[in-house]
Amino acid sequence: MCNIHRRIIDIHESFLICRTYFIVADSSADGTGMDREKEKNMEKFINNAPFALVLVCLVIGFVLLIKGADFFVEGSSSVAKRLHVPSIIIGLTIVAMGTSLPETAVSVSASIAGNNELAVSNVVGSNIFNLMVVIGVCAILATVNVAGETIKRDIPLSLICAGLLMLLGIIGLGDKTGMTLGHMDGAIFVGLFAGYIFYMIRIALKANKEGKKVEIEGGSDEEIKLVSVPVSILFIVGGAIAIAVGGDVTVDAASRIASDLGMSQTLIGLTIVSIGTSLPELVTSIVAARKNEVDMALGNAIGSNIFNILMVLGIASLISPISIIRENIIDLCVLVAFTVCVWIFAGTKKKIGRIEGLCMVVLYAVYAVYIVIR
Repeated sequence: MCNIHRRIIDIHESFLICRTYFIVADSSADGTGMDREKEKNMEKFINNAPFALVLVCLVIGFVLLIKGADFFVEGSSSVAKRLHVPSIIIGLTIVAMGTSLPETAVSVSASIAGNNELAVSNVVGSNIFNLMVVIGVCAILATVNVAGETIKRDIPLSLICAGLLMLLGIIGLGDKTGMTLGHMDGAIFVGLFAGYIFYMIRIALKANKEGKKVEIEGGSDEEIKLVSVPVSILFIVGGAIAIAVGGDVTVDAASRIASDLGMSQTLIGLTIVSIGTSLPELVTSIVAARKNEVDMALGNAIGSNIFNILMVLGIASLISPISIIRENIIDLCVLVAFTVCVWIFAGTKKKIGRIEGLCMVVLYAVYAVYIVIR
């Protein structure tokens, strides 16, 4: 009974650590870090800067997002380990959420700034890129073995999440006009996300107790670095501020690029922004493929897609309602179609080979051409 009580406390502590990012990010927006006036000054600077400098700002925004997330996860994981939170729980919460922090920052910043198209397209574009390009490139370099749980549980769940996003986006609960992700929709997503996390933790702990091998990214003691408490706090606070600032810079720079090139916010979100926030996953997957260590690749990509919909859009719409446009619905239909396609590839032989990987990359290229000319 004591062990059960301790485990509940550990889970609670891990969620408190994960909430630190949002508390710090919110305080930085309210005045303790970067206040509203500074945000407006940054927007004015980017809007008046030469185009070449705007591109540099976009790259800087990506670097702040990606490295900020890395530092935040490293600091939070170290604190959680000192609090004796099980490594499996750290991998399923802090590490898993950390991969979606860049998308969260961009979508939240875009939602607050009123760039609704960018808020949604960033998530949908990132999900499509993760699924078709990251996994496709991995499969071209090395055969990707697919776990039975991914086929039976994770892929169907990701399809349900995409379908729910379409349904709630069209219905617009609590919004008379419809076609809006409102506060109520955000609460539903966040509630489902919390339920999903607890469900995954329960399954992982049960499997671990039964002596079964549980493979979770960042979920082993060897992968969690233990740093001093002051350094951990510095990583958490500094990482959170970097993510918040990086999100604002990325959104402002992307909006300026879209305006100068005559591109829609949706197109920018589906291409430049989503690819930029997903590049670390692509590079990591290529390195893993060369070492023939890609067995968890599809499961991680599907899990990231679930996180992006439930956590990223859930938090963004809780903070500020997000309008849904016709192109968003079309892109979601494409995401569903691509997910079903990968489901078929994975389900036939429980692996994705070079031919399937090549087909996935080609399908993404066709989709990229379509969104450019539509």
